[in-house]
Amino acid sequence: MKRSILTNREKEVFELLVQNKSTKEIADILKISEKTVRNHISNTIQKLGVKGRAGAVIELVRLGEIIL
Repeated sequence: MKRSILTNREKEVFELLVQNKSTKEIADILKISEKTVRNHISNTIQKLGVKGRAGAVIELVRLGEIIL
């Protein structure tokens, strides 16, 4: 099995993001701060070398990291 480029938490954040959850909703669900949610999103965008959340989602789907 290939290793994910995302941490488990980053993956959880993006799985909620594609369910149209807001930063605040994701923070509440995962019991972390909104800043931490934004950090996970930002780290993922940097890892993927894309621009913005939408670009990250598209790339993660393409890589098979998340399923829509």
